[in-house]
Amino acid sequence: MISLAEKYGAIHGRPLDEEYLAELVAEAERGYDVDKILASRKGRPPLGVGPSVVVPVRLEPVLAAALDERVQQTNSTRSVVVRAALAAYLDAA
Repeated sequence: MISLAEKYGAIHGRPLDEEYLAELVAEAERGYDVDKILASRKGRPPLGVGPSVVVPVRLEPVLAAALDERVQQTNSTRSVVVRAALAAYLDAA
């Protein structure tokens, strides 16, 4: 008979065996702290409430150069500078 470790490999570097499986089951039965799990998620931080919308924009070379110059001046990113400029232009900040 194939062992659990042979069939499923390892979880977090630990071979899956009956003892480890029992620990995982006990942990699941105790329940998980959802807030703790969500807080430890990797990825980009949220921008406000809810998911963000990606809006691709094409820029002419002169405008792109001006954007890159502002990025360097402010030690920021293109996205941050564009969001700030758009918010100021639309008075939506």
